Amino acid sequence: MTKTTAGTIMGHPKGLFLLFSTELWERFSYYAMRAILVLYLTDKTMNGGLGWTTQNALELYGIYTGLVYITPLIGGWLADNVLGQRRSIMIGGVLMAIGQFTLALPHSVVDSNPITFFYTGLAFLIVGNGLFKPNISTMVGDLYEEGDNRRDGAFTIFYMGINLGALLAGIIAGTASETYGWKAGFLCAGIGMVISLITQFFFAEKLLGDIGKVPAAHRAREENNKKAPLTPQEVDRLKVIFIMGMFVVIFWAGFEQAGGLMNIYSQEYTDRMVGSFEVPAAWFQSLNPFFIITLAPLIAALWVKMGPKEPSSPAKFAMGLFFLAVGFVCMVGAALEQGGDVTVKTSMMWLVGAYFFHTVGELCLSPIGLSMVTKLAPLRLASLMMGVWFGFNAVANYVAGFIGAHVGEGGPLAIFGGIAITATVAGVLLLLCSKKLIYWMHGAEGQPVETNAEEAKA
Repeated sequence: MTKTTAGTIMGHPKGLFLLFSTELWERFSYYAMRAILVLYLTDKTMNGGLGWTTQNALELYGIYTGLVYITPLIGGWLADNVLGQRRSIMIGGVLMAIGQFTLALPHSVVDSNPITFFYTGLAFLIVGNGLFKPNISTMVGDLYEEGDNRRDGAFTIFYMGINLGALLAGIIAGTASETYGWKAGFLCAGIGMVISLITQFFFAEKLLGDIGKVPAAHRAREENNKKAPLTPQEVDRLKVIFIMGMFVVIFWAGFEQAGGLMNIYSQEYTDRMVGSFEVPAAWFQSLNPFFIITLAPLIAALWVKMGPKEPSSPAKFAMGLFFLAVGFVCMVGAALEQGGDVTVKTSMMWLVGAYFFHTVGELCLSPIGLSMVTKLAPLRLASLMMGVWFGFNAVANYVAGFIGAHVGEGGPLAIFGGIAITATVAGVLLLLCSKKLIYWMHGAEGQPVETNAEEAKA
């Protein structure tokens, strides 16, 4: 495959910043819709909502987010075998734009059967997301040759785009919804998706070259002249993806308490007064994207600066788990300050500290995981394996909900402390396994294969 020759910015191919912008506006579209979905469902019909109960709205939300994480498996396979990544992104983007604009249709159009239009819009979003989500990430990896130590830094920059889109989404869509009604929020989401498509359409040829044009399975057959079975080396690399995926489940199951248990804690048990002003509990949800946007460039530069001394992916994952544990130690501090008395309000600095350490852990794990999949997945399975990777997130979200639902039985101290201990043990276990995992990578991260073989015997 011909790599792009469009030049570099900050030491990275210009194509990275095109994909950064494309993903930024797609994530803006997704998070704008997600930010108002449950509110729209539960609002009174006289205010333009659907008047659902909270339970029904949350059940639908869970089904929707679950399908959003599962459909990339199908979209990844289609991209690898039929469509190619670039075509999949454009088709997926068009479907998502249709979905958002369907949700934004004025009441005069949908009042005859609003539920039908609502489900139709969600269906377009789910299918479109399945085509878009795994392939944009895979193309970031395709910008770099095997062993290029800039790749992890590139995914960290790319990850910053995701969170910048998320940060803008809540502010813009939320303000539009409050000012002009729910349909205006969905309209903002649709406009964001159109901007993403326009960006990709006009600049992809110049900045990406041939990347993503030909389905990966076709390219693999051209290079090998046959549809070869998986080699022992490819099997080893796939084993690494699945083993690391289990640690990803542990990380996200703890991290996702931010939107549930920690969100409730900030609302009910945190002293949010600054002088005479009470900080809205929802503002704490903006700490994570804020910290990512400010810290991501620093961490990306750090990985590049370290060069050959850069930690391996298993070591970075372990660091992510340790930082997650430190964040929950902060929450243990909050629970201890409360002392079991539900009338006591704890310092908001515990929450700020928790979100800070969780974000550092996220930057050590999430973009590194995306990068790792592009390093290890066989060419003909690249997008499919990215879909599998997102499937681990689906499992983690289910586990997170299960943990949060049992807070009433164990109490916040037991839940926070249990997650901190579990994350620490998982990090230590991962470090103990790291030599074998690095060996199974067979030099995908630039380590000489001979060195890996020696380490495997150790």
